[in-house]
Amino acid sequence: MQADCTPIALVPQSSTLFRDFLSRDKATLNALYSPLRGSGQWMRQSSTIAPAQRAAVAQLLAEQNKNLGASAESLTNVQRLASGASAVVTGQQVGLLGGPLLTLLKAATAIRKAEEATRAGHPQVPIFWLASEDHDWAEVNQATLPAPLPRGAALDTISNGGLRTLQLPTAPAHALPVGALRLGPAILPLLDEARVLLGEGAGHALLAACYQPEATLAEALARLLLHVFARQGLIVIDVAARPFHAFGAPVLRAAIEQAEPLRAALLGREKALAAAGYAAQVLVAESSSLLFLLNAKTGAREALHLHAGRQWMAGGHAYSPADLLAILDAEPERLSPNALLRPVLQDALLPVSAYVGGPAEIAYFAQTDVVYQTILGRTTPILPRMSATLLEPEIAQLLARHGISLQDVWHEPEALAQRLAARQMPVEGKRRLAAAGETLDRELQAVTAWMESVDAGLGHSATIAASKMRYQMNRLRRLAANLELERAPALRRHAALLRQQLVPNGHLQERVLSAAWFLRNDPTALAATLVAAAGNDCDGHLGLAL
Repeated sequence: MQADCTPIALVPQSSTLFRDFLSRDKATLNALYSPLRGSGQWMRQSSTIAPAQRAAVAQLLAEQNKNLGASAESLTNVQRLASGASAVVTGQQVGLLGGPLLTLLKAATAIRKAEEATRAGHPQVPIFWLASEDHDWAEVNQATLPAPLPRGAALDTISNGGLRTLQLPTAPAHALPVGALRLGPAILPLLDEARVLLGEGAGHALLAACYQPEATLAEALARLLLHVFARQGLIVIDVAARPFHAFGAPVLRAAIEQAEPLRAALLGREKALAAAGYAAQVLVAESSSLLFLLNAKTGAREALHLHAGRQWMAGGHAYSPADLLAILDAEPERLSPNALLRPVLQDALLPVSAYVGGPAEIAYFAQTDVVYQTILGRTTPILPRMSATLLEPEIAQLLARHGISLQDVWHEPEALAQRLAARQMPVEGKRRLAAAGETLDRELQAVTAWMESVDAGLGHSATIAASKMRYQMNRLRRLAANLELERAPALRRHAALLRQQLVPNGHLQERVLSAAWFLRNDPTALAATLVAAAGNDCDGHLGLAL
């Protein structure tokens, strides 16, 4: 396994807040995040979970994971949790065919952090929180797969096969929690389409076993993760059922009873973020709350809004605080947290030592901190998940052949094609263009500096003229590269293939390509590779050769 780390400052589409969080350069961040985030102190966090609740939740987890086909290692970790181990938690929406690659990266990071803490003498287990209560169907109902990769010399003749997005055809009539939706018979032709792209390997067999018509989206993803990370003892949790919500009732109750101070604290934090030069991940309105309510008739998940201090509204219906508290007592599963409250609910259920999150969740935590402090009086540290682009052998071969890096592929498609052509140009042409460019730049710097010393206006004119001459020099380079592209049309195909595999649709691979693509050959081996890679000390983005 070869892994190259790109500093976060060079990674495209990374936010200022995330870059600062990783670099830890700004003292401002100490007021936004737990002070334990940048050290190993998170491993030594002591749990506030009562022993009776720990035992009861562990029993629920044992039943849930056993029913989902968990390995002996996973069930042993549940027993370790019952006996006093803490938990490194991560989570993700219950995406189709495993969701995007980042789902696997999150699980691998949580596993690695739990292993490191355990080796340091602080027993931990990894838990994956299935965000089954989310209702954004469009976000989970898709799996993007590339065309199959050619092998060997066939790379020279490939035509860009493009990307294929597979989707289930029917959306629910209401905004239902997606985790409970059954896949139905429409999953079978979708799996047939996936087979064409993935081949008949172990990965497709695993998908077919997990994504059965009678399975829900949550069950299918849970079974997939439990199989892929069976040897590492990953535990999954789906809290949509009543027993889990009953244990989390104190947090849900606080979100009702303390709605106004929570909203005031969030509005204050939003202003603090803006003053520090950051944007809030979740915008908080004057009527915002941290809760959703399931409609008793339709099952739709409807946002709860608080008006005039005491009047709650959801889906056009009014509720008093007493009404909501009565629902919480009788049907706690009808109340669910939003993104800012969910981590606090996790901590009410589990002995969490740290949460592993991506850039968006790290941004959430800058706001969630005030929710933690208001309800629990403390904040759980957040650790960044591994960020990585996976380089399969054929793709790594192309990069090596052209002498380029992952950072080169992040250039726009035409710029990448020009770069490939420039590198393939005959040595004599490259030498002459380089010499001409260096000489021109050296002489222009000298004459511009002299003219500036004679007269400021003359210096300004010289700067403009020099810019035009440098433009023409670059034009010569482009003309030479374009000729090379005409002579070697495979270069454009290579550029297109690299972009498709490594920067699909112009975004980081981990956010677009389905986990299924990388599981297609040997899911167990991939899991071991990812967990090992998560041990890299990289505050940035890994280029990981498989």
